[in-house]
Amino acid sequence: MSVATSSGGTPPGPPESRRLVLLRHAKADWPEVADHERPLADRGRMDAPVAGRRLGETGIAFDLALCSTAARTRETWKMAVHELPHRPKTVYEERLYDASLGDLLALLNETDDTVNDLLVIGHNPGMHALADALAGKAEADALARMTQSGFPTSSFAVVGFTGSWKSLEHGVGTLLEYWAPHD
Repeated sequence: MSVATSSGGTPPGPPESRRLVLLRHAKADWPEVADHERPLADRGRMDAPVAGRRLGETGIAFDLALCSTAARTRETWKMAVHELPHRPKTVYEERLYDASLGDLLALLNETDDTVNDLLVIGHNPGMHALADALAGKAEADALARMTQSGFPTSSFAVVGFTGSWKSLEHGVGTLLEYWAPHD
């Protein structure tokens, strides 16, 4: 017996499993420039490739990377992406700079559903707030470690969820992994 949909066709397949990885930029310097133009500090230039290697070890083949237009995020991504086995399409997104939690959710809701694995390179407090808001559940001690560390520079969170990007909202995800370089 087949189940008909409201359009009379066959029922849709199972909802897509997706992963969202939130990477905070590496440690930035504080020279006399506008905040948007702050470059990485020496420690940031050491940590960014380490974060890239660790991202590569997750085994996630990103379909798309969204990167803030700030100098420190662009520099972090430039150093991290060389450590990945597959270079995803990259879009530099102005709205990621200084984005609120609501802004970030709205931006992610615009993601095309052909994207299953998305990497976002951004800033705090947004990256931490977004990971925390989406994680209705967590694997092992990932949430406790993320909460305790406060999402320092070069850290990342992997959030899994099922469904469309348009359905991404508070509590729908599972925090699958959390990593920080100096833990």
